[in-house]
Amino acid sequence: MKRKLTMKETIVVASTLFGMFFGAGNLIFPVHLGQMAGSNAWPAIIGFCITAVTIPILAVAAIGNTHSDNLMELSNKVSGWYGRLFTAVLYLTIGPFFAIPRCASVSFTTGLAPIVGESHFRLWQLIFTFIFFAFVMYFSLRPGKITTWIGRVINPLFLLFLGILILVALIHPGAPISEVAPADAYQNGALFNSIVEGYGTMDAIAGLAFGIVIINVIRDLGVDNDGDVARETLKAGVFAGILMFVIYMLTIIMGAQSRGLFDVSDNGGIALTQISGHYLGGIGSLVLALTITFACLKTAIGLVTSCGEMFVKLVPGKLNYRGWAMFFTLFSFIVSNVGLTAIINYAVPVLMLLYPLVTVLVIMALCEKAFGKSKYVYRWVTVGAFIPAVFDFFKTLPAGLQIPAMTELGRRIFPFFDLGFGWVVPALIGLVIGLVLTVVMRGKGKKAAA
Repeated sequence: MKRKLTMKETIVVASTLFGMFFGAGNLIFPVHLGQMAGSNAWPAIIGFCITAVTIPILAVAAIGNTHSDNLMELSNKVSGWYGRLFTAVLYLTIGPFFAIPRCASVSFTTGLAPIVGESHFRLWQLIFTFIFFAFVMYFSLRPGKITTWIGRVINPLFLLFLGILILVALIHPGAPISEVAPADAYQNGALFNSIVEGYGTMDAIAGLAFGIVIINVIRDLGVDNDGDVARETLKAGVFAGILMFVIYMLTIIMGAQSRGLFDVSDNGGIALTQISGHYLGGIGSLVLALTITFACLKTAIGLVTSCGEMFVKLVPGKLNYRGWAMFFTLFSFIVSNVGLTAIINYAVPVLMLLYPLVTVLVIMALCEKAFGKSKYVYRWVTVGAFIPAVFDFFKTLPAGLQIPAMTELGRRIFPFFDLGFGWVVPALIGLVIGLVLTVVMRGKGKKAAA
């Protein structure tokens, strides 16, 4: 029986994992983060990579470690109803609510927006997103080789042009990092603010949703034992994580250095367009924009397909795959026209709610043997993380929707609330409660058996 992958096979799996995680949208957050962090770029790099690299890789490993067939099976360890609800919300988040519309918005922002300018901006956005989602619907309803072709051709081109842009930008920086003043929020809290900024990649959520794909790839390569599959999954994840770390590090530095040329942009899509236009000129920017558009198109098709297939299982008997695919495509088209900045702003509260739940689920899945896979631990840790996450949700809503009294209450009740880690202590309390209940209930079970 085959126990491990060859180095070549490990690289293939790592490349697949990297391709799943890293799309064009992943560039807009580190570039923008670099502009805000300025001279505090290094703590920002560390914080960002905790949530944009480490947790996503561990999320994939968690699926392998628990031998789960999908996200719903893993989250069912908390409870059946929670598993269905949690899975639905996560897929909607990486699907039609935020990630799919963001694909179109990033493409428009980096491609057509600089050309059309402010004149008839909304009209051009509507036309572009209509065409974009027409392609998405066409290929989502006819899954074939288009996504494979784009993945093999467009992704390498994307990385090539990105590499050229980063190299030129680093050789000819707009300003040394040490001379770039950080934005107010990043003068003293660069590490913790960048951890929250890393939520925007949504890769930890994607890791839970798509981890089974990587596991199936490893099984197809001949590794069958569950323990061996889990080990090889983590090993491939480390390789992919190193590549992601390098790219994030360089793009954050590039963003910080660009402050010598531009002010802090409204979002990373604008920043990326400005930087590529300065260093590569009109033709280079156009090629980069086209490459990003095709990369986003591939990602959107994959997300519509994944969401459609999952909701056929989540809501059996309501719509078939074609119905869900058409619904998610139309919904994403509508959302995409609110603009990239608005999509990012509204995504933040949802991610502040979900990431603590994702993080504790991943940690428990990786350590479940230590507490005997107890359902009480799964449930109480989740409850502990959820309560302060609700306060984080309201705290980060757009200005007009916030409830100041609730934010102040959260600040008084939960330690580290202002740092975005108000969920840590309650989750630990939930762990203690879960362990105590586990011991008590197992003791009762032994007495009843006797």
